[in-house]
Amino acid sequence: MQEIEKILDQYPFVQRDNLIPILQEIQNAFGYISEEAIVKVGNYLKMPTSKIYGLATFYNQFYFTPKGRYHIKICNGTSCHVNGNSLIIKEIEKILGIKDGENTKDNGFSLELTSCMGVCGMGPVMAINDKYYTCLTVKKVKTIIQDYQQMDE
Repeated sequence: MQEIEKILDQYPFVQRDNLIPILQEIQNAFGYISEEAIVKVGNYLKMPTSKIYGLATFYNQFYFTPKGRYHIKICNGTSCHVNGNSLIIKEIEKILGIKDGENTKDNGFSLELTSCMGVCGMGPVMAINDKYYTCLTVKKVKTIIQDYQQMDE
């Protein structure tokens, strides 16, 4: 709660133009944008929360639930799709027991399918907490996830 107020205090000139930077800072601080944060921002900017939520849902950079400790992004662009990303996605879903947009019960992992990640010549591609893995195979994915699971043991 106080962290949100500190962020808002950085924007003393209450302007709607500050909405996206404020939401970005809140997400950077907490990893997602909570309902409480949307209400506080709405009160501060004197905007209806429905408008704030509407704008935030328009941009796919904003999250409304916490991500897992290890956030997996899988490229679902054309090149990765043609190169077999569906096998990679199925393997991750099988290993972790989650689907796109879900977290494991312990919040250790979360999964997100995303549009092109810009590494088309090296697909299928995934990122875990912004570390990229390219030229994936089912065997590679299994090993990578096992390595992350062992880090938590």
